[in-house]
Amino acid sequence: MAVNQWAQAVRTQLGIGRVLPLGGPADGSWITEQAAAGALRAAAGTPAGVRIGALRLSVADPDHAPEPAVPAPPSALPPGPLRITADFAAVADRPLPVLADQVRAALLEASIRDLGLVVGVVDLRVSGLLEADGATAETAPSGSAPPEDVPPAAPPGDDRTGASQEGPASLAAIARRVAGVARLTSVLGGSRPVRLTDGHALIQLATAPGHRALDVASAVRQAVAAAPPATSVAVLVTAVERNR
Repeated sequence: MAVNQWAQAVRTQLGIGRVLPLGGPADGSWITEQAAAGALRAAAGTPAGVRIGALRLSVADPDHAPEPAVPAPPSALPPGPLRITADFAAVADRPLPVLADQVRAALLEASIRDLGLVVGVVDLRVSGLLEADGATAETAPSGSAPPEDVPPAAPPGDDRTGASQEGPASLAAIARRVAGVARLTSVLGGSRPVRLTDGHALIQLATAPGHRALDVASAVRQAVAAAPPATSVAVLVTAVERNR
């Protein structure tokens, strides 16, 4: 059983990708690479005739990244400026350097507007040329994060841990009421959307459409920190929901 649980944990970690800083060192917030990459790839503003393929995010200079203000989630990267690395294919009806500049600008704008990421570098590579009539074809990009597969949240009032309402369950109820929280999730740490250790709370959540991820995380941190027994709060955004 322990081996199966360990294997499942490894598969989950590989699926969500890196755990990236959201905002700066004082924000106490993180986002999974899977959630961030999906939101960036789907963001408005990408030039017509361009299809973004593999997209990865990492800390641009981890050796000089500052320490976070609160304890980070397990395996999280430090809160330094990020590097976006992406491939794209395009219809060759415009100069490729011009298209690359437009894609870079679209990714930078989306990272700030929709998520709240601090991005220092965007590296792009042209991976192929498209026929004009096939530019909008939907295919799974090679090397990209897999589709989101986030476990559903526990129903209100039940964090599935057996904890009393004075513990994680009460903090979960507070987090659910914050505007922009679509649901609580449990990607890290088994089935617990709220982990409380020595007064430090880690809240995992999905954001609702139309809400900036960093703004939601900040509001949750403020609401939960005002309620005992939490003395410090970190938030991990594991999914960014979009209108369908």
